[in-house]
Amino acid sequence: MTVQALTGARIVLADRVVEGQALLLKWGRIVGLAAQGALPDGCEVQSLGGGWLLPGFIDTQVNGGGDVLFNDMPNIEGIRAIAAAHRRYGTTGILPTLISDYPQVVEAAIEAGEAALEAGVPGVLGVHIEGPHLNAAKKGIHDQTRFSAIDAAVIARLAAPTTGRRIVTIAPELAPEGTVRALAEAGVLVCAGHSLADYDQTRAALAEGLVGFTHLFNAMTQFLSREPGMVGAALEDRASHFGLIVDGLHVHPAALRVALLARGIDGAMLVTDAMPPVGGQMGRFSLMDQDIAVVDGTCRGPGGTLAGSALSMSQALRNAMDMLGCDIVAASRMASGNPAKFLRLDDEIGTIAPGLRADLVHLSDDRLVRATWIGGAREDTRE
Repeated sequence: MTVQALTGARIVLADRVVEGQALLLKWGRIVGLAAQGALPDGCEVQSLGGGWLLPGFIDTQVNGGGDVLFNDMPNIEGIRAIAAAHRRYGTTGILPTLISDYPQVVEAAIEAGEAALEAGVPGVLGVHIEGPHLNAAKKGIHDQTRFSAIDAAVIARLAAPTTGRRIVTIAPELAPEGTVRALAEAGVLVCAGHSLADYDQTRAALAEGLVGFTHLFNAMTQFLSREPGMVGAALEDRASHFGLIVDGLHVHPAALRVALLARGIDGAMLVTDAMPPVGGQMGRFSLMDQDIAVVDGTCRGPGGTLAGSALSMSQALRNAMDMLGCDIVAASRMASGNPAKFLRLDDEIGTIAPGLRADLVHLSDDRLVRATWIGGAREDTRE
């Protein structure tokens, strides 16, 4: 196979931006960098005409897209549609996310994820099961009639072998002792969310193997002077990761800036919590018999309850730069490198480095998506 040379864009590496260099690809992998004036003989040159070349975005919380809700289509066709919708916005790796539902729907979602992985659906890295083992006092838009307790059958279902990655969000204070450890030992990435767990309960879950926090600040105990809560435990811990919905609506930008100052960017991951309108045509949809509408750039249910988001990863990256003051290197780490590390896939994707898979996104000078690559296969787009 001929070496491909992507030229003309600034290349965003894990720690810096380089200019005047071409990115070389072969067999769907990154070969390395070369001066644009000294390219290998016979290589295929693709001029990007300016802009930025970054590692493709990785979104660990994607409820829907392209007018499809994963809960309504927990099958390979639903996953394929959601992944295609988000590629328009630079997302080359997703975990379709199931909102709390009945056991048979959870099983269908897990099976669909395995089928998508086996079929090689572009961009699919696994699935995220958010609930139904959550605290009704922090249910948000979730339907608490579908909540259930964790027992041996639940653990077996969630810990079933997978060829990809599986995230499970639970309220740790409601889980029987040993649950987090059992899931973690089975390779499940256990996150806390929609929870009333206090600081000590959260620390105990971290000791058992909890590795993440689903949409930090939202639907969890907050940081107070004498009750540091789940947020305090998340910001203090140096091994776990947390998702941030950077739309200026789920969390005040000042709170997000303080979180980054407290933890540094190493633990932060940009997530969308995206709903069907992202990459779709409809401004309204139904979520478990609740009417959800896009209002002022986000999704809201009855009474104005936040119901996921209408956020794309490309917009999240721009917001991280414009609202949080991150440079493009830091924003890229939160959109790609950190999620890859959280998923234990950083030896395969998430940064631009020799030997890694060529999952890439090209942004224009004004940071709009112009093309994506998954395994070196290019798809042009116009955001």
